[in-house]
Amino acid sequence: METEARIRNICLALPRAYEKLSHGAPSFFVEKGRQFAAWRPSFHQDPRPQLWILATLMEQQALLATGDASLFRPQYVGHKGWIAMYLDGELDWDLISDLLERGHELAQPKR
Repeated sequence: METEARIRNICLALPRAYEKLSHGAPSFFVEKGRQFAAWRPSFHQDPRPQLWILATLMEQQALLATGDASLFRPQYVGHKGWIAMYLDGELDWDLISDLLERGHELAQPKR
């Protein structure tokens, strides 16, 4: 299964998640909530595919401290805690699933 399809399957299996285009990229939202992930086939001058996922600043800092070269702080939303990863190397699907589930949890509407 190709990477985009696998990401889509993980996201859409989460409760009340749906997909729509946002800024020209397939993006994933929680019903009546907010965005929790975006798959970007490329971004501005960087041709590498990327996945951006909602996280807290503490989670982002911990992930970046691991030294994993595929992880980075994305433009525009990185200051809010989002984490991003390049999808052109060996992928850790357990990590991707965990991060998407956590992003989905963070995007839930306030009760």
